[in-house]
Amino acid sequence: MGLRRVLLLGEGNFSFAASLCGAAGTHVVATCYESEEDASRCGGAARSIRRLRESGAEVMFSVDCTKLKDYFLPGQREFDCIYFNFPHCGRKAGVVKNRELLACFFHSAAEVLAEEGEVHVALCNGQGGTPADQPRREWHNSWQIVAVAAGAGFILSAVHPFKAETIHGYKCTGYRSQDKSFCVEGALTHVFTRSTPLLCVTPVSCRIQLESQNVAFQVPQVLVDKIKRGFLERNSSHPVRTVKEGLTAGLSQAFPLQSTDSCLSLLHQDHVRGVCHSNIFWLTLSPEETPSTEELSHRLANAVLFSRVDFCQDTEKNLQEGCHSPRQFCLRPSLLPHAQAMIQEGAFLPGTLHVLSGPVFRKCLISAHSMPVFHEMLMVFVVSRGTESSCIRMLVNNIKTTIHSLHQTGIKPNISLQEATSSETTEPNDFAAFESQLSDIQYFICTDTDPPGSWVGIIRTSQELTSSEELVVVFASLNLDLLAMLLCGISDWRMLWTSDTRFLQQFPRGELRLFKSFSLYPPSYVHDISFWVPNGQQFDEVAFHTVVRAVSGEMVVSIQLRDSFQHVGTGRSSLCFRLTFQSCDRALSHREAAELQLRLRKEVHLHLGVTLR
Repeated sequence: MGLRRVLLLGEGNFSFAASLCGAAGTHVVATCYESEEDASRCGGAARSIRRLRESGAEVMFSVDCTKLKDYFLPGQREFDCIYFNFPHCGRKAGVVKNRELLACFFHSAAEVLAEEGEVHVALCNGQGGTPADQPRREWHNSWQIVAVAAGAGFILSAVHPFKAETIHGYKCTGYRSQDKSFCVEGALTHVFTRSTPLLCVTPVSCRIQLESQNVAFQVPQVLVDKIKRGFLERNSSHPVRTVKEGLTAGLSQAFPLQSTDSCLSLLHQDHVRGVCHSNIFWLTLSPEETPSTEELSHRLANAVLFSRVDFCQDTEKNLQEGCHSPRQFCLRPSLLPHAQAMIQEGAFLPGTLHVLSGPVFRKCLISAHSMPVFHEMLMVFVVSRGTESSCIRMLVNNIKTTIHSLHQTGIKPNISLQEATSSETTEPNDFAAFESQLSDIQYFICTDTDPPGSWVGIIRTSQELTSSEELVVVFASLNLDLLAMLLCGISDWRMLWTSDTRFLQQFPRGELRLFKSFSLYPPSYVHDISFWVPNGQQFDEVAFHTVVRAVSGEMVVSIQLRDSFQHVGTGRSSLCFRLTFQSCDRALSHREAAELQLRLRKEVHLHLGVTLR
């Protein structure tokens, strides 16, 4: 490893810098805003400066923290760590001035920080405005450090106490070396790292083999960064694959088992029986051609944000009337139709547990546990009539035992089987609610963790798919993403799909561990949108949420209906929704959230036909 380069800003008496200068493998560059003459007058500064220079450290004066690249040659700008302890504009500057100072500092620091470097900012108790402050100031009265840093592409990755007593020789001074020193009791050091950039909206085409023909389709914008992530591939260490492999290994101990993954088509032709058309990603396929680079660039440059089929009102009419185009396809919303077709073709042997797995795609409302794509594991067992109940108990007990053996995180979920009865009072989560549209559910596979009574799987049986009256088919479907979140303590499904390498680094060799977020206390921004619904049309809330997902790149965490009314004179209906913008893994600034809101207004008008207010 090379020499670790550390930059210190706003030093008063240079005692903090002097405490670091003896560290092995570290080159210290200590700076202050004052001239050398003024800085040397500060008590003990001359001694610290002398010590720094004798140790080989650099000492620089009259350095403005908002213009750092001006002081270093291009080859000297890659600092591994930047320290800025107790920044302050001086005198009686209020929170607004100090926020502006921090904003300019973070933009400046981004220009001289190594790609994987860290920025450490120490603030007095309460200044930061995060839940780590005790007591916590009101947001408007704080320095809003996380939101300010987000404007320069930084996320807060750690917070720890600033323990002045443990820093050898350190003596706190006041801002600009004034006599009154900062109160460091309860002070916190905020550690910032670079964020991956926000998702760039670029149309993507997918090419697949369908029957004997190569076809292409435009990927719905919601799924552009999720369509081919390969979570379940052999070389993957993603926790979703670890859960799947663990379950498969456990089931193979109790049942003859056959696994099917890659041969399943991503597409399903025509309508899925019982499922509302609004929950399906409809596609238009075209025979694959081999365009020139110039033609492809032209197509992408002129591609629309959404597939017209996705929001076309005629789609609903055609589906209801049964007027299916011979080339009408959708992304598979479940593996159940695949399994049903394979059973009718005689592909499943009685007595063998067949396991199908892969991603499935569904339009849904926005929430922390509602997933437009997740990985389904479908277990199919053809058994003799009368033995299905004992088979189901055996299957669930095996799943329960395997899940308990998988936990290496201290989380021990209790898996239980709950009969699906008409007296059920708990509202099914998004996963179970959609599954119930496909066919009747006999049992839910539940957990006792947060949210309480969460369904991670369902079980259904069928006596109609086999040619023998003596056989019954048992289907058990598990949401592998929900199970991975449960076992690793992940509260937001979006984190499973992050492109930040720090996520997978927490699961080396596919080990399941308790996830530690690398983006703490992400800022949120609230915007409202109001519009008139077209006359005579029922508002499709799922379509609205899908537009929001696509435009925001999954940067909206909640949508709430704030108000609705009907105009007495015209009979027109008006709706007002409140959107909360927040990222779980990226830096999202106030400006970026506002830009997304403006773009959303245009797209909602364009694709849903509403009139903005």
